[in-house]
Amino acid sequence: MTRVQGAWIARPETRAVMTMLEGGGHRALFVGGCVRNALLGVPVTDIDIATDALPERVTTLAKAAGLHPVPTGVDHGTVTVVSQGVPHEVTTFRKDIETDGRRAVVAFSTEVADDAKRRDFTMNALYATAGGDLIDPLGGLADLRARLVRFVGNATDRIREDYLRILRFFRFHAWYANAEDGYDPDELAAIGANLAGLETLSKERVGAEMLKLLAAPDPAPSVAVMAQAGVLACVLPGATPEFLAPLVHLEDGVDVEDDAIRRLAALGGDTVADRLRLSKAQVKRLTLLRSGIAGVEGPAELAYRHGAAMARDLLILRRAVAGQPFPADMETRIAHGAAAVFPVSSADLRPDFEGSALGRKLKDLEDRWIASGFVLDRDDLLS
Repeated sequence: MTRVQGAWIARPETRAVMTMLEGGGHRALFVGGCVRNALLGVPVTDIDIATDALPERVTTLAKAAGLHPVPTGVDHGTVTVVSQGVPHEVTTFRKDIETDGRRAVVAFSTEVADDAKRRDFTMNALYATAGGDLIDPLGGLADLRARLVRFVGNATDRIREDYLRILRFFRFHAWYANAEDGYDPDELAAIGANLAGLETLSKERVGAEMLKLLAAPDPAPSVAVMAQAGVLACVLPGATPEFLAPLVHLEDGVDVEDDAIRRLAALGGDTVADRLRLSKAQVKRLTLLRSGIAGVEGPAELAYRHGAAMARDLLILRRAVAGQPFPADMETRIAHGAAAVFPVSSADLRPDFEGSALGRKLKDLEDRWIASGFVLDRDDLLS
């Protein structure tokens, strides 16, 4: 029997939740991402647990065990049980009764098979006992080993249950599939036939899914297929994947973190911030990146004005768009600009300059100082 292994299974806080459910006479199974990631040997972050216990019973058992239950989604069977400060999403086995592409009416079940059939992809319909024994109702292990992202059952049915699964399909391809294996034509056909459903999704859900996709090690192949299938035009009108692959290649060469906002800037598109309902901080950074792509400032000036990280992001974007490699001395010039301190203050110019005249004079001196490569000192600038 295949075993699911990982230090997270044996953590005291997680064992406490599993023991609480099993000690109450119920089944308790790890499910979804934690099982999938453990089998792939990648970090496990969120822990989801499926059970035949109803939400009210989970709440009662948690309180009796000294754990903290939070009713995060009781109507859909989910209680978040906090154990030693760590949240565990505990959800009753479910089966769909009615769906409209955005939300589902569910009925609770006592069968793992019912729960598995309502999941999106076979690699997410994997379960494991508290001891790590794998339960695979739908053959998801073979798909996971083959790095095959496959809808559970009929692709059209799964998509129409929740149209966000179209975006999740490409996100999972970006993270888990072998890009060279291509895409199943029947699943792409099902996606193409249901593009209108994307318009029914909330901006927050679309934004969250797109940012997760773009944070993958290399989202370029998935985004390219999204464009071919018409999905990209639905969620980001005007966006183009043309510069994404060159950007990812340059990122690897500079050894920067995979960053969704930087990659979003490379895609372009209309009213991106609104369509994806980005945070104020994300909007500010995206706006600066997109406006700076066509700029002409050098590495040192960019680092002086915006900091080393933003300068690096802007230079990566510019080079990707231009199809050029990085200059060998880029990091040295960035470090030089980031450390530079303008040697003149407003006090040096008063009382000869005041108000708007003072601002103009400071800017003129700063421009001269930057143009000198930060060489001119205070005396040079004031003489």
